[in-house]
This record gives sequence, C-alpha cells and structure tokens, in this order.
Amino acid sequence: MRVVAKFGGTSLGSGDRINRAADSIAAAVAQGHEIAVVASAMGSTTDELLDEIKFDATDRDRAEIVSMGERTSVRMLKAALGARGVDAVFLEPGSDEWPVVTNDLGEIEVEETASRAAALADRLDGVVPVVTGFLAQNAEGEITTLGRGGSDTTAVMLGRYMDADEVVIVTDVEGVMTGDPHVVEGARNVARITVDELRNLSFRGAEVVAPSALSYKDDGLAVRVVHYQHGDLLTGGTRIEGQFENLIDMQEEPLACLTVAGRAIRNRPGILADLSQALRQSDINIDSVASGMDSITFYVAEDVAEEAENVLHGEVVADESLSSITVEDPIAVVRVTGGELPNQPGVIQGILSPIAEAGINIHDVITSATSVAIFVAWDDRERTLEIVQGEL
Repeated sequence: MRVVAKFGGTSLGSGDRINRAADSIAAAVAQGHEIAVVASAMGSTTDELLDEIKFDATDRDRAEIVSMGERTSVRMLKAALGARGVDAVFLEPGSDEWPVVTNDLGEIEVEETASRAAALADRLDGVVPVVTGFLAQNAEGEITTLGRGGSDTTAVMLGRYMDADEVVIVTDVEGVMTGDPHVVEGARNVARITVDELRNLSFRGAEVVAPSALSYKDDGLAVRVVHYQHGDLLTGGTRIEGQFENLIDMQEEPLACLTVAGRAIRNRPGILADLSQALRQSDINIDSVASGMDSITFYVAEDVAEEAENVLHGEVVADESLSSITVEDPIAVVRVTGGELPNQPGVIQGILSPIAEAGINIHDVITSATSVAIFVAWDDRERTLEIVQGEL
C-alpha cells in the first residue's frame, strides 16, 4: 500500500514525539508499504518566527524566514529514520526532486506539480521522502507558501498526484469527535465522516483537516485522521469519505414560505425548537429555515402549506411573544453546492448580482460553508437556473 503520512506540528513538538513518529513510519516500511512523509514545523515554530518579524519584510523574505521551521523538521525526522535503518531523504524547495510548484500568486501549477509528484512516486520503493509541508516554489525557484493549513494541503495534494492509496493526517486530536471533549462530556470518536460534513465543521471552527486540503481529495483516495499517540499509521482514527462535487440543482416541486413574526423573537429561548417541534408532530418536513430579528421563516412543500399554516397559527395564538403568520407560495429553490465555494471571495455576490440585474426578486438566500440556496418565485425558477448555470 502507498501512504502519504502528514505529521502536524504537535506530533513533532519534541524529540520524544519525533521518535514516536519515526517508529510508526519505520513499522509501516517494515511491513512492506511505500511511505512518503509530509512534515510541519515543530510545535509552534512558524507562529514564533512570524511573531519575531518586527520589520517591514517582503513576501519573499517572510516566506524564507518561516520556511526554517519545516526545514528543521524534515532534517530531524530524516535523521531519526536513518537511526532506525530506514533509507530516507528530505526534500525542501530548491531540491532537484521538489514537487510542489506555484505561480507568483501562490496558486498551484497543477500540471507541473502532478508531473513532479508522479516522478517522486516512482522512487518510493525502498526510499522514504520527507517533504516540507506548507512550502512551495515558483518557476524561478523562489519560496512561496500554501497559506494556513498548508501542510494538510501538501499531504492530500501529493496523495492524489502520487496515486497513493491513503493519506494519514497525524495530529493532536482523536480524529473527528462528536463534540469538543474539553467542553462536553462523553465526546467520542467518529469512525467515518464525509468531506462535505467535515468542511462545514472546519469552516465553523473545527480544527481537524484544513478545508483547502479536502478539495484535492477524490473518491479513489482515502484520508484518515489519527492521534500522534496512536503509534500506528495504518489503523484507527476517523476516515474521511467522498469528494466534493460542484452541483447546481433546482428542486422540482414548489415550496411554501411560512413566516412567523414576533416581538424580539431573537431573545425568546427555545422558540425555534417549539415551532419546529409543532411541525414535526404533524409529520411536516421542513426543507429550510431562515431567521431575522423579529421573524422565523419555514420552507415546506406547497402541498402541506395549509396544514403547516394551521399548526403554526396555533403556536402564535398560544404564545404572547408571537404576533402573526403569513404564507407565500409557490416558491422555487435553486441550490449551488461545491467544495470550492469558500475559497472564492465574492462568489455569493457573483451568483446573486446577475439574478438581481435580470429583475428577479430574491426571497431568501441561505448559505453554508459549501452551499448556497436561492429562493425565488416559482415563475422565475427557469430563468434563475439559467443565470446561475451561466455564472459557474
């Protein structure tokens, strides 16, 4: 099996941890597996170096300075592997076999990087390359960087272009957890999670795998997250499944828009739960929810709109903090889903502006880390879909 193993800064934060990492790599090599390693800077070296730049450094000088953390890590890890009888070589920008190439804007040159990564894969038999994460070089050989979480990006990208079977992210968390173990009791490891689920969590604060890395994952590449104390690269942790797909979808059946208004509704604890539970008890599925300062809007199938209105009206009458309910239908929804959406500044404006310029009124926009849902009048649905398809 061919594996790209990425060791984060915490997993290389001391001599003992470097020894633990080297042990796990040596064990996998001894079992006959082909291993390539991506190493982050030890501990918090990169942040410490950045903090010490108290002068107006150019981007090139800044990249050269922060590269020292990764350069140290690969040398330490290569030496530790050598002490275990493993034939290893460290690679950094400027090395003849360096694989990651960007343009001057830090964007990956896909064709050149893929070619170099494939060449590196050809020499994996018996040799373990230890590659600096986060770093790249441009066509002139100058050091560039891949941004925050760049070591994860290096690992998954190389895994894809080196035709690896699996990428293992070795870090200081037990894979993906059901919740923050420092905050909630009984948090446990999640054995499997999809890229879309994880990316939504990542863009909302979960620090497991850098979102930018997941865009390089395809269905043929397994990605797993394990704790550095686990000591085994080939088992355990959380398996990340699937790949991002860019989809534009228009719901075939019309929706109804039910808006409940109330005084200072945002300060009324449990109001959303109460209204949702009332609909649930009547077996009415909620397609989407949007909230404002003094209102909550539910989108449900149009054929249950009358029943839903009666259910929610009962809640309005029973709760003095609620004022009224109104219904509008038929409503259409066009959804754009894509793993790259968060990496495109202005992408939402780029989708919505042409719709507005066409004179189409947008009833609601609901966004997540990887999707945009656009609600318009039913008669405007075909034109809206055509505009969105033309923009993406």
